[in-house]
Amino acid sequence: MNISPIATVHSCFGEKFGVPRQPMLADASRASIELLPPVNSPDAIAGIEEHTHLWIIFQFHQTNGQWSSKVRPPRLGGNKKLGVFATRSPFRPNNIGLSVVRLIEVRTSPRVELIIGGADLVDGTPVLDIKPYIPYVDAVSEARSAFADAPPPSLAVYIPEEIQKKATAYSDEWGTDLPLLIRQVLQQDPKPAYQTPDPERIYGMRLCGFNLRWRYTSGGIEVVSLS
Repeated sequence: MNISPIATVHSCFGEKFGVPRQPMLADASRASIELLPPVNSPDAIAGIEEHTHLWIIFQFHQTNGQWSSKVRPPRLGGNKKLGVFATRSPFRPNNIGLSVVRLIEVRTSPRVELIIGGADLVDGTPVLDIKPYIPYVDAVSEARSAFADAPPPSLAVYIPEEIQKKATAYSDEWGTDLPLLIRQVLQQDPKPAYQTPDPERIYGMRLCGFNLRWRYTSGGIEVVSLS
């Protein structure tokens, strides 16, 4: 099999840490999928605007070559192992990922790209294929998952007024609502589930070109800087 990327992702997430563990959990996240030669023609995406959501098939390029038959899912606190094919772990034999995202805009100039929301894709992710999400076959109403039967609980997030103003003043070509994105990302608790929060420790991630830093408090999470 010879598979080459057909597109690359330009994302608000500058690194793997802090990226939502599932798509659509942070709908305020924004990314661009830029088609690459030889498929970077408007013809290749003609009609795609008729779909509200898309399937993105991609490569976990930062974990390439790393896999194990059993993994420790964050949902189980990182303390219990499951078979890799019973989870969505990025540490897989072929490192292939699958995400459903919301299509926001189609652009054909100056480059052919799709602006998407709700992405869980790190900047630079290679895209292997794009397919439309078809609700009548893809949304299975009777589907159940005993392993992940509900969204993870949300933490309270406090953003000081000065940082809130700085985040509100941010703008980009994708229309990102940075204050909302910060809340959606942090309320899911980005740290490893097995770690006990240390109120003295400062955590950080790259988000929309900023260095976002926060700490854990008895009431949830407090943002300490956005530089």
